[in-house]
Amino acid sequence: MDIVFSEASVSFAGRPALHPLSLRLFERRIGIIGLNGSGKTTFARLINGLLRPTIGQVTVGGLDTVKDEAAVRGRAGFIFQNPQHQMILPVLSEDIAFGLKNRRLSKEEISARTDAVLERFRITHLAGRRIHELSGGETQLAAIASVLVTGPDVLILDEPTNQLDLKNRRLIEETIAGLPEQAIVITHDLPLLDGFDRVLLFHEGRLEADAAPQEAVRTYRRIVGC
Repeated sequence: MDIVFSEASVSFAGRPALHPLSLRLFERRIGIIGLNGSGKTTFARLINGLLRPTIGQVTVGGLDTVKDEAAVRGRAGFIFQNPQHQMILPVLSEDIAFGLKNRRLSKEEISARTDAVLERFRITHLAGRRIHELSGGETQLAAIASVLVTGPDVLILDEPTNQLDLKNRRLIEETIAGLPEQAIVITHDLPLLDGFDRVLLFHEGRLEADAAPQEAVRTYRRIVGC
């Protein structure tokens, strides 16, 4: 799916968080890196309308993120850095089904879609588990399932391997690699970017590099001096 930034910028209280930026994203796997406060999360939140550009325009599949906000939210799903905070109901299967209930689907269709996404991510055995009982990796999979059950074309993940042990990190890495949907990943986990199509590096609110993973990471290391 085409995501287009047209001289889009964001300011808070008159201070720029993201300087004017024009680019087109269409690759299957896109990484976003940078220091804390560099503008990377601001950039990502513009894609699904969580933030509106102060100036300029962002479109997702031809839809304007301001004028067509509801439709854009349906095309671009977002998983926050702490996915447990965006899960509403206490039991996994109920939380996944919740995202479908305002779509005027029958109970049978909701149940079928819920079962299908649980099977897709091999977490059917967790269907009756309470959210707070899940491991870090299971919580990430649950959040991914809860978003993808509604059928978005692009998935944005904010630090999906944060605070995960090696086993769960590998689980999430393999899950992201296997997604047929377009994935945009904000991360400090630089090895996670191996095999990505494109990496954007932000620094002090500006796009500092737009390149293949190795080149973008080299530039990042040069900036931070390591």
